Amino acid sequence: MAAALLEFGYLFAALAVVGAVALRLGLSVIPLYVVGGVVAGPHVAGRFGLPYVPNGEVVTILAELGIVLLLFFLGLEFSLDRLRSSGAKIGRAGVIDLAVNLPIGVAIGLALGWSPVEALLLGGIVYISSSAIVTKTLIDLGWIADPESEPILGTLVFEDLAIAVYLAVVTSLALGGGGGGGGLASIGRSLAIAFGFLGLLFVAVQYGTALFARLLDVENQEAFVLRALAVVVPVAGAALALGVSEAVAAFFVGMGFSTSGHRERLEHLLVSVRDVFAAVFFFWIGLGTDPTLLAAAAVPLAIAVVVSTPSKVVSGYLGGRAYDLSAHRSLRVGVGMVPRGEFSLVIAALAAAGTTPVMREIIPAFAVGYVFVMSALGTVLMQRSDLVERLVFRGGAADSEASTESA
Repeated sequence: MAAALLEFGYLFAALAVVGAVALRLGLSVIPLYVVGGVVAGPHVAGRFGLPYVPNGEVVTILAELGIVLLLFFLGLEFSLDRLRSSGAKIGRAGVIDLAVNLPIGVAIGLALGWSPVEALLLGGIVYISSSAIVTKTLIDLGWIADPESEPILGTLVFEDLAIAVYLAVVTSLALGGGGGGGGLASIGRSLAIAFGFLGLLFVAVQYGTALFARLLDVENQEAFVLRALAVVVPVAGAALALGVSEAVAAFFVGMGFSTSGHRERLEHLLVSVRDVFAAVFFFWIGLGTDPTLLAAAAVPLAIAVVVSTPSKVVSGYLGGRAYDLSAHRSLRVGVGMVPRGEFSLVIAALAAAGTTPVMREIIPAFAVGYVFVMSALGTVLMQRSDLVERLVFRGGAADSEASTESA
């Protein structure tokens, strides 16, 4: 017990130091949390005989709570009425995002001589943006209140729903023998469970406003926070147990609470809890990163970073235009979609249980390196979006448009 408590002491001390460095340098804390996890984890500090934070089950659970709370807050900002009214736009932006980015990852895998299933796994890792990282950065930069947040959040919702289908398919293909009759039956069962569960959540959000309101109708702050967590965490856990994205489930719960009349109080009382667990999540990504294994995936990693960064910017830009945003704001949508994170690591974990050396060794190493690079690059691009706009629009057009929009 004492050793475990000391390990958590190392974790929070490392987070505090990293946070202080980020504030001093004026940088986003997210990539630095990842770097802190690498340095303080078993593959760096542990390898040199220094005290380190192990990548154990408890830290993983705390990281999962970070994902759940980040997506719960995203749902609070995105009511069901807003989702329904924007459904066509979400569909257009999401299809553009899927059609541009998934085939790029698949093409890279096939060009490297990988099998179709291995290439499909790579395609998913390259396709899916990080809901956790993007949402956290939107909040930190104040973009959550800007017009470009709507296509960003809408596309993230589309991705999270699409990835539920994708995971059901690739799980059967990677682990079930590649698509015979049993594989198709397994895919069908997985999809039925996933959409059945999400359908129940949709009904609860649609008709449960009064129930959500009564549940949180309590003056005591402690009871208020505990009641909120007593809904979102078990629902997310049930989703995960059924093979459904816990992030999507938490998002739906957030949408349910968004119309309860308690949204502002939830945001006020839970924001610190969210930020603590979110920090653990980003740190946890670094804990699983072994820098020595990245060499085996260096070639696909370099190709993917060079190709998929502009592809995400382009698809996000087109998604912004589908929402009828200006070129200036649409470019910010594209920049905002660059970070990759938690779902890429979920796909990597699935690949690691596969049957080929590429699945077991190269794809997991690629995913860790890719998430590390893209999370750092994406948050820096978002933070310096003004520079990106000047480079793309050659200064005058962007500045003129920005001033017109802010007037």
